[in-house]
Amino acid sequence: MKGLTRATFGILVVVALLFGLRSYLESVSGLSANTIVFYNWGDYIDPDILTQFEEETGYSVTYETFDSNEAMVAKVEQGGTVYDIVVPSEYMVEYLVETDLLLELDHSKLPNLQYIDEDFLNHDFDPDNQYSIPYFWGTLGIIYNTAVIEEGTINVWDDLWNEDFRNQIMIYDGAREVMGIGLQSLGYSLNDSDSAHLQEASNKLKQLMPNIIALAADEIKMHIVQDEAPIAVTFSGEAATAIDENEDLAYVVPDDGSNLWFDNIVIPKNARNIEGAYALIDYLMDPEIAAQNAEYIGYSTPNQAALEIMDPEVTENEAWYPSQETIDRLEVYRGLGQAKLIEYNDLYLDIKMQPK
Repeated sequence: MKGLTRATFGILVVVALLFGLRSYLESVSGLSANTIVFYNWGDYIDPDILTQFEEETGYSVTYETFDSNEAMVAKVEQGGTVYDIVVPSEYMVEYLVETDLLLELDHSKLPNLQYIDEDFLNHDFDPDNQYSIPYFWGTLGIIYNTAVIEEGTINVWDDLWNEDFRNQIMIYDGAREVMGIGLQSLGYSLNDSDSAHLQEASNKLKQLMPNIIALAADEIKMHIVQDEAPIAVTFSGEAATAIDENEDLAYVVPDDGSNLWFDNIVIPKNARNIEGAYALIDYLMDPEIAAQNAEYIGYSTPNQAALEIMDPEVTENEAWYPSQETIDRLEVYRGLGQAKLIEYNDLYLDIKMQPK
C-alpha cells in the first residue's frame, strides 16, 4: 500500500507540475489552451465565419494579419509569436518546407479535403499536399476605368508603358509581381533566374515609373473605386471587390501571360494548438462555409462543392474563374532560392528609387 500511495502521490505531483506549466505558458502568452492563433493576409476571411466557428466549437480564435509573404516568413522564423495557422503563397510554402518550419499534415484529420478540386492539389510546390491545403487562388491582372479608357485598349503588359498613361497607374507593391511584369513583357518567364534577363527587366521597368502614381497593396481597390487612378495592377479578388462598387471598371489578364497564384493554409511546426488548427482548417473546407467565405472575399475558391452552391453569375465569369485557355498561359511563382530572392528585391528597390 505504501508503494501504491507513493506512486499515486508521484502521479499527483506530475499532474500538478504539468498544470502549473500550462498555467505559466498561458500567463506568458496571454492565451488560453483552446485559443487558435491565425496569421493571415488582411481582409482575407469573412469575420462572421470565425464567430460561427467559435460558437460551434468552443475554440477561441486570435486573428493577426500580414501584408507580404516576406513579412510573414520573418515573423514565423523569429518564433517570438507562435502561430497555429498561417496562409503563405505557393513559393513561400516551398521555402517554409525547405527550412523545416512546417508540420506535415495528417489528412485523416481533414475529412473535408474531399471537396477540393483535384486541379488544385498535388502541385510542384507541395507534392501530395504534405504540408499545405489550398485556400484561395486567382490571377494578377490589370483593372481600368472604361469611362476614361476605351474598353479593349489594354490587352498586354506593354500597354502600361503608353505615354498617355503618365501618372495614372497604381501598381501592387511586390518584388515578384513587379519584376514578373517586366520579365513577361519581354517574353521571359516570371520565374527567370538569368541575371542578364533580370537586369533587362529592371531597366525596362524604370522606364515605366513616370506612369506610376503609387505603389500600394490592399488599398488599391479603394483608390480605383473612388476614381483616384484610372488603371491599376492588382489581384483578381481585389478587382472583383472594386467592380462590385464601380460598374465602369473592367479587369483583364494580359494576353502575354501573368501569375496564377495559390494561397495555402499551413500549420507551423511550433504550433501550440494543433488539434484546434485542424478543426479550423477542416471547418473552412466545409462547402457551405467555403462558399460564404468566397462570396465575402471575392477570390476564387478551389472548393468544387462550394462552386455548386454559389451564384452562377460569379462562377461563370471568366475574370474570376478563367478558361483553361487563359490558365494555360499563366505561371505559378516558384521558389528561386535566397540568393535570387535578394537579387529580385535589390533590383526592385532600385526601380522604386528611380526618379520620374
